[in-house]
Amino acid sequence: MSKVTERVETICQPVVEALGFELVDVEYVKEGPDYYLRIAIDKPGGIDISDCAIASEKISEVMDKEDPISEAYFLDVSSPGAERPLKKEKDYINAIGKNVYVKLYEPIEGDKEWIGELKSVTENTILISAKIKTRKKEIEIDRKRIAKIRLTVIL
Repeated sequence: MSKVTERVETICQPVVEALGFELVDVEYVKEGPDYYLRIAIDKPGGIDISDCAIASEKISEVMDKEDPISEAYFLDVSSPGAERPLKKEKDYINAIGKNVYVKLYEPIEGDKEWIGELKSVTENTILISAKIKTRKKEIEIDRKRIAKIRLTVIL
């Protein structure tokens, strides 16, 4: 399905940008018998329901014209929310100093999931300061080992 998401991103990027929004994420998944195309958009100050409706209408028009998905699917256009995924390099840079949730392909020090403050980003690694019980520990993670990374809200 990643070829589908890549194709959809290529099709939708100019449409979303023409509306003054940023294309944050494209996800195409099967849940039960149904397929869902989920597109997350954002803009400075945040996205509201009318932004989503406008974007959904324009995206739907171009998707109907280009027809990159053979199955019937539900289109869902929304805000990335408080737990925005980090996909692009600028997402990583903008997240420095914020709390992130990182899921790994393979464990580091016995854990495949880490939560902490993103301290720094390089081309190949990230550094997070994770709270482990009562102390903080800095963990350097090779970006190739990251399955998912997103902002997180810690209460």
